[in-house]
Amino acid sequence: MFIDYLTLMLINMAAGLTISAVFVVKYLEGERKKMAPGLLVSGLVALTTGMHEIFTWPIPGSYNIPFGEMSVLFGVILFFGAVALLREWDLLSLGIYATFAGAASIILGIRLYSLKMTSDPLVASGGFVLTGLIAFLSLPLYYLRKYRWVRILATVALAGAAAIWASFAALGYWAHLENFAKWLPATMPAAK
Repeated sequence: MFIDYLTLMLINMAAGLTISAVFVVKYLEGERKKMAPGLLVSGLVALTTGMHEIFTWPIPGSYNIPFGEMSVLFGVILFFGAVALLREWDLLSLGIYATFAGAASIILGIRLYSLKMTSDPLVASGGFVLTGLIAFLSLPLYYLRKYRWVRILATVALAGAAAIWASFAALGYWAHLENFAKWLPATMPAAK
């Protein structure tokens, strides 16, 4: 039996998207540094777990690609986005980077659905595609940020993507507690 930490990655994704939504609606045109700690934490968790997953492939098959690689890209964007906010750098280059990460996420979401991967391919696909669309469109949205309706639209999309990942994480936590209830580490002998 394999043990995975996808639930951690999923709930972290939901948290990072929620923090991003609050940033866009409330702080993008104001005190931008206030959201940096949450973005740093979420970015660090995503980057760390994603890097481990892409180098060790702890789960079966190609699931490591969408979940691991997208976690790395998401983590890099959030972590260095927070650094950019703290250093008062422009977010242009991160927007360019996010465009490519978003395109990859959209492709993976469509392919996840076509292969019927995960326990709920429609939800997983929706999460990847919506998150990818947000990232893909982040550069034009950044340039249009002066318009309140653009910020509200981006916030709604971020909140929607966060809700998808949070629901996927909740289902995963629910299943994992039952599925791994009798799991023992290799260092612990089974009771006789």
